Amino acid sequence: MDTESTYSGYSYYSGRSRGSHRHGERSRDRHKSRIKESSRSEKSVTINAPPAEPLLGDQSVRGEEVQDDNWGETTTAVTGTSEHSLSQEDIVRISKDLDDSVGLDCKRYLNVALSVILGLVVFLTPLAFLILPHLLWPDRLRACGTACEGLYISVAFKLLILLLAVWALFFRPPRAGLPRIFVFRALLATLVLLFVLSYWLFYGVRILDSQDEDYQGIVQYAVSLVDALLFIHYLAIVLLELRQLQPFFSLCVTRSTDGATQHYNLGQLSIQRAAVVILENYYKDFPVHNPAMLTASKSRAAKHLAGLKVYNVDGPGGNNAAAGIAQSQSRAMIAAAARRRDSSHNDLYYEEAEHERRVRKRKARLVVAVEEAFTHIRRMQEEEKKKAPGDVMDPREAAQAIFPSMARALQKYLRTTRQQHLHSMESIQQHLAFCITNNMTPKAFLESYLTTGPTLQYGKDRWLARQWTLISEASVTSGLKDGTIFLLKCIDFSLVVTTKKIPYIKLDEEFIDPKSHKFVLRLQSETSV
Repeated sequence: MDTESTYSGYSYYSGRSRGSHRHGERSRDRHKSRIKESSRSEKSVTINAPPAEPLLGDQSVRGEEVQDDNWGETTTAVTGTSEHSLSQEDIVRISKDLDDSVGLDCKRYLNVALSVILGLVVFLTPLAFLILPHLLWPDRLRACGTACEGLYISVAFKLLILLLAVWALFFRPPRAGLPRIFVFRALLATLVLLFVLSYWLFYGVRILDSQDEDYQGIVQYAVSLVDALLFIHYLAIVLLELRQLQPFFSLCVTRSTDGATQHYNLGQLSIQRAAVVILENYYKDFPVHNPAMLTASKSRAAKHLAGLKVYNVDGPGGNNAAAGIAQSQSRAMIAAAARRRDSSHNDLYYEEAEHERRVRKRKARLVVAVEEAFTHIRRMQEEEKKKAPGDVMDPREAAQAIFPSMARALQKYLRTTRQQHLHSMESIQQHLAFCITNNMTPKAFLESYLTTGPTLQYGKDRWLARQWTLISEASVTSGLKDGTIFLLKCIDFSLVVTTKKIPYIKLDEEFIDPKSHKFVLRLQSETSV
């Protein structure tokens, strides 16, 4: 009997496990199909920042819990064990990022190699036009006169000017990796290639086959090629640099998490180039993204939602009377929860007031601690002037000496303002040493911590995203238009970009006659007594 009961229980659990396994497979298949359908509904391409160090520890500062550095109270030495855990999905993501980075590096080097090859062909072609007649039929060439020798100097200086101009315009370090080709640059490269091939074709048919004896005409033919290349370079300057200078569109950039907004005026650019300009300005104009500032609102919303609970004791099968009583009780509970929700603005008001009071209190303690530390530094500097040159303390040692006196107050202030994950102990000591070296005031030292600065102010391990994804319904190589909307998405947040066309402005002139401003003041000589 025991054996039968045990077997039946085993078969029951095994049947449940098989059923749950099949249900899990069906749910995963439905989830995958939804992902595929959603991925077909939108176009997304990736813009990559310049190569930087890969960040494996970015997840530690995301979410509601941020890292807690107790450098103000104690110093901890981390040995052997690791504080990060990697799942299989994280390993797959990291390997995918490494594969993408390798592919992007190959693509960038391939573009550079093709550009160098095309440049060498362009610069060696005029020289080949001049050298080949001397190598193939030197005896039949006519003597080069004074005018012909003067053309040598013209070709040499024009090639030097062209070399410097091409180096200044095209061989600059890339600012970003674009997802699609740069249309105007590809058009110019194709034009140069076709132009050089047509010159080679004409040279081969009319000069090499007939072995032309007029060497001065050959030199003039090479000079005409160099002149045409200079005009093409002028066209490249107009298309790549001058065309985008006049602003035509106003772009509104909004960060999705906290609503930070900036406006930029841009010219006639493609969507992908406008995205690069926006990202370049983002790191200097937007305050650093702080996910810890969003946790208070999330916890407050969760607390109010948790206060609304409705129970059905009798279940769906109860009698009508019990169901009516349950419905009336549910209505009463919902009304009570609504009344509590109506008074939630008072809780928010007092919570924000208490937070501001704590911030002012911690700020006052921090200012006093920093001023005392800098006063101690000035006193030490006056004492070091009396010492021998070998006994003088360098700024790094001075910063390490006075840092403990302000560390606790600084850490409490950073925790209150939720900035503790943006500043490490090493970065604070480096900033303190920098202020001591340049004889800066305590206010100058505190400015980096009292106000949230732009993203570039902090270390790369705090803000740098290796990849940005450009999501746009229109093609990213198409130009900006009125009403164009696209997204720049990274791991933590996204930038929503809305395009508006700058309106046409009409000015009218109104002429004011200068004589209309003149008047006469008449004074009476007689006065009444």
